[in-house]
Amino acid sequence: MKSLEELKAIRERNQGKVGVRSENETQTRVVVGMATCGIASGARPVLTALSDAVQKEFLTEKISVTPTGCIGLCQYEPIVEVLEPGKEKVTYVKMNPEKAMEVFEQHLKQGQIVSKYTLNAENL
Repeated sequence: MKSLEELKAIRERNQGKVGVRSENETQTRVVVGMATCGIASGARPVLTALSDAVQKEFLTEKISVTPTGCIGLCQYEPIVEVLEPGKEKVTYVKMNPEKAMEVFEQHLKQGQIVSKYTLNAENL
């Protein structure tokens, strides 16, 4: 490997081989904090529930569910962020699989933010 262009070409050739999907500007991104604090607080079942629901409803072209590292708000873990194109990020806190399914049904499928679980909610 001798240049940045060569590295980019290698990356493009291998992306399909490892199952990495490129995200597009029309796709809603759902990000689950999976750093040590998130995992310890129960983020893994939240990630699994959201991912399974998106796959079961055949919404993988419209919604991507991915883990991320530290979001920086450990006291609010598990955290789920919803990033929709052209809209402000919505941060859901203290999630569990049941709350995640409410977010899936109401926010991701119907477009209605579940305010009672957001970072700005007064019930924290």
